[in-house]
Amino acid sequence: QVQLVESGGGSVQAGGSLRLSCATDTYIFSICTLGWFRQVPGKERELVSVIDTDEDMTYANLVKGRFTISRENSRATVHLQMNNLRSDDTAIYYCVACAVGSLYKSDSYTNWGQGTQVTVSS
Repeated sequence: QVQLVESGGGSVQAGGSLRLSCATDTYIFSICTLGWFRQVPGKERELVSVIDTDEDMTYANLVKGRFTISRENSRATVHLQMNNLRSDDTAIYYCVACAVGSLYKSDSYTNWGQGTQVTVSS
C-alpha cells in the first residue's frame, strides 16, 4: 500500500501563502507522477497540479502563476508552494501518486493522501 503523508495545511488571509508537502517512499517517488487535487464540499475533486518523473509540471488555469509544484529528491517529497491565496482556494487538498491513464483526471489515481484543509479568509 502506498503511503502519502501530507502536511502544511492551515488558515491564512487572502494574499497570504502556504506550502503543502507530501512524503512517500523512495521507490514510488522515483517511478510515479505526483501531484495535488482539491475538493470543496458538494463538488468533484479537481486538478491543482502534477509533476512527473522528468519534472514536467502541469497546473490548473486557476492556480497558474500563483502555485509552484516541486520535487525534493533527498526526502522523496513533493511540495506545493501556494502564493497570493484567494478565498476560492479554500478546499481540502489531496496528494496523489501513480496515475493509470490521464494525469489530469482524479479517476486515474488510486493512491491518495488523507487530505489537508486549506482555508483562506477574505
